[in-house]
Amino acid sequence: MSIELDHIIIPAHDKHASATFLADILGVPIGEPAGPFVPITVSNGVTLDYMNCKDIHSHHCAFLVSDEEFDAAFARVQDAGVTYYADPGHAEPGEIDHRWNGRGVYFNDPNGHNMEILTRAG
Repeated sequence: MSIELDHIIIPAHDKHASATFLADILGVPIGEPAGPFVPITVSNGVTLDYMNCKDIHSHHCAFLVSDEEFDAAFARVQDAGVTYYADPGHAEPGEIDHRWNGRGVYFNDPNGHNMEILTRAG
């Protein structure tokens, strides 16, 4: 059996708002709440399960997308007025990363989690 990531729990101040934010950016539906979780599932079947928490430490989630998916998601980031960066440390605001002959941007979700969309992985 090969090892695959199935899900990750993402702590949130408001699990519904946080799941909605990322689902809207990525253009994916929100799943039905299951127990304490509000899930969103990406195309490879990995589920991000948002759960309300009081104490939140920043996570980093990177989403490898096609050029077309990047264009659509990046447009939604811009339309939402979300500040984006070319680097994970957020030192290059308003810029796009072009590593590995692709494109990528970083942005924070409502809980301060560092989200990334990229078209090429190294």
